[in-house]
Amino acid sequence: QRRERGCALTMTDKLEQNITKFILALKRGQVGGSFHVANETVSILRAVVSSNRWHNAKQLINLIKQIGRRIISAKPFELAVGNIIRRVLYVIREAYTETEKELKELEEQQKNKAKELELSRSSSTIDVRKSSSMIDRMREDEDTKAEEKFSKSYSDLKSHILEAISDLLDEAKGDGHLAERALEHIHANEIIMTFGKSRTVLEFLKFAARKRKFEVIVADSAPSNAGQETAVLLAEAGIETTLITDSAIYSMMARVNKVIVGTHAVMANGGLVAFSGTHMLAQAAKCQAVPFVVCTGLYKLSPEYPHNQDAFTELKSPEEVLSFEEADSIDHVSVRNPAWDYIPPELVSLYITNVGGHNPSYLYRLLAEYYHPEDMDLTAVD
Repeated sequence: QRRERGCALTMTDKLEQNITKFILALKRGQVGGSFHVANETVSILRAVVSSNRWHNAKQLINLIKQIGRRIISAKPFELAVGNIIRRVLYVIREAYTETEKELKELEEQQKNKAKELELSRSSSTIDVRKSSSMIDRMREDEDTKAEEKFSKSYSDLKSHILEAISDLLDEAKGDGHLAERALEHIHANEIIMTFGKSRTVLEFLKFAARKRKFEVIVADSAPSNAGQETAVLLAEAGIETTLITDSAIYSMMARVNKVIVGTHAVMANGGLVAFSGTHMLAQAAKCQAVPFVVCTGLYKLSPEYPHNQDAFTELKSPEEVLSFEEADSIDHVSVRNPAWDYIPPELVSLYITNVGGHNPSYLYRLLAEYYHPEDMDLTAVD
């Protein structure tokens, strides 16, 4: 059982098993990448909304926060989890507000009709107006005292929330709208440089290749060598592709028209977290005045600030750099294999999202549109 402020909310065994399974998969690294993590998180939260017996939005908000804390604690650096949880909480608050507004408008219409009917039947118009006004004030006072924020129960609220969450799931599952913007940013005969492997960037480049002819230079992104896979996929799509070593990035940058990369997370200050080595690429682009463009779904936009950049230093297995067999024969050697780089906003030229292109300085506006201030701290209980 899950309890919030004395109100018992019971999850089904199957739902609890799915949550536990997802948490274990995160801890073991079996679910990786913002795309898969975001989709799995949305699916779980949709199941929580649909299968749980909650009575009002306040109960649901606290339940979502509680489950969110459990998932986040499994792998704090998967910022997509916190982003999706906050997006769902925003959806709940918006759905509640809209439902409340619709019902109040309907109630007001009914009141006006009743007043008109009463006035037509009675000659004492002033008395009716006074009594009606007094009744209205009494009801409003009673509502204010008896009801707290998000505590009212509405029969249509669940369906409205589920509809909005389905839209969020569609957004997280497909970056079709983002890819369609490729023709606005990639022109004929341009040379594009990219780094590592990003599903979003691959779709973006493939869409542009339908109508434009251009060349892509792919950095190998050692030690994972994910760039090799990207180069193969681009070549199979009919795009002229050149694979280079990471050490050749600076020397090749003079030929490049723009750099296009993906991201693991976009921070509230306009910076981003991406594959280790991306910072070097961004600096090379800045030095040679080459636009550095980032393709990202909105679910990667995080309201968190990079106050502690050491928090991004997630270390992967050193075996990618030096095999364990070789390491056994070498003394006094320490191997570090960081997973991510933090790229500050001054190195970013443009973010391309589902809703258009934005400068890093504009991201605070998007945060206000997709997150509620009361949900920034997920430890708080409504």
